[in-house]
Amino acid sequence: MAIYHSNHDFRRMEVSDIDRVIVNERGSYSHPWTEAIFRDCLRANHECWVLSWFGDVVGHSVLSAAAQEAHLLNVCIHPEQQGNGLGRDLVKFMIDCARSKKAKRIFLEVRASNIVAYKLYESIGFNEIGVRENYYPAYIGREDAIVLGKELL
Repeated sequence: MAIYHSNHDFRRMEVSDIDRVIVNERGSYSHPWTEAIFRDCLRANHECWVLSWFGDVVGHSVLSAAAQEAHLLNVCIHPEQQGNGLGRDLVKFMIDCARSKKAKRIFLEVRASNIVAYKLYESIGFNEIGVRENYYPAYIGREDAIVLGKELL
């Protein structure tokens, strides 16, 4: 199933997408997910989606849903495509996926230093609910994660 918009579409991630997904991850994050992690998410039947911009995979996201809760595990837009609304569209799409799985709330973590992502999530209606200290690996030591949540009405 693919969802089409004027210039981009969403479709379920396939194993054949992982090479491009890894390119996006490595371009976007200091500590990217590995191929094995994405393969495990696909095997676990998580909601794994890619976003194509004019036919090129430039984004992806992974959502886990169970017991009326969803956890947005990964959201990534290639740096060259950031700032044009694709991240917002991808997060909103994943919120719709959570709703389709009957989730009543959705959670995510964001690096404390990732102010741009934090503000994006906040503008979509996520609220800060806690901090996970030393959650993310960093170049030196570890970095806190801000835990955000959103009620899905």
